Amino acid sequence: MIRFAAVLISLTMLTLLLAPFQLIALAFGLRWQRSIPHLFHRILCALIGVRIHEVGKRTTDTPVLILSNHVSWLDIIIIGARAPVVFVAKSEVAKWPVFGWLAKLQRTIFVERERRQKTGATAQEIGDRMLSGDAVVLFAEGTSSDGMRVLPFRSALVGSVHHALGDSTHHKEITVQPMSIAYVGFGGLPVGRAFRENVAWYGDIDLIPHFIGILSSGAIDVVVSWGEAVAYDMSADRKTITRNAENAVRRMTSAALRAGPPRKTPTALPAPETQTPESASAIA
Repeated sequence: MIRFAAVLISLTMLTLLLAPFQLIALAFGLRWQRSIPHLFHRILCALIGVRIHEVGKRTTDTPVLILSNHVSWLDIIIIGARAPVVFVAKSEVAKWPVFGWLAKLQRTIFVERERRQKTGATAQEIGDRMLSGDAVVLFAEGTSSDGMRVLPFRSALVGSVHHALGDSTHHKEITVQPMSIAYVGFGGLPVGRAFRENVAWYGDIDLIPHFIGILSSGAIDVVVSWGEAVAYDMSADRKTITRNAENAVRRMTSAALRAGPPRKTPTALPAPETQTPESASAIA
């Protein structure tokens, strides 16, 4: 509990320090609104003890939609530490104490998954964000898994690709990049089925005990794998886009889990980058 208390105090101080700058950036439309959450997540990973091992490279093409699997609320912090991105999360998250507020500061796009008539509006918002220069991360499974497998991807919100192309006068293609997140080490031990609930947050697992466990754990090794970025035009079928990304994420996740914790020290994270419309990077 001593470690948890220390990390929690540091997290609180970090939030109080950066939140005012983010609020100002949001109010005046400053480009800090992308780089401040990126910095926040990088520092938080260091505080928790998350060691990120990266395979492949994130595309620098824009507009871009990133399709990922989903294992834990910790995914947000890890992906956010790798690149300035915005996330798509279920609308319930916006109402959560503290976490919902942080998600709003992150500029999260909220979707009402139970109301299918809202899907088109959400896809439109995702498309608008991509055109404005944001790299949007969509957890395409629609829920989180135990981290040992990849659930079928849902295609509804992938239709944002067509919304973006339909609204753009400057872009004839949208880049879609699959991304895999695989937790391979926990407390110095490989993550197998016996340890999956230590890192995976899924099913009926309570958030607060899981949050305390993560902050108290020490070292967590995670492999972030970037697949081939593919440019799609208006003729592309959203189900085909989704299926191709799902297959790629499944292959990358399986490879990372088979390999286990990398033996070499992970490459140091680069300096925080600032994303602009000319150069692109919630809890769900």
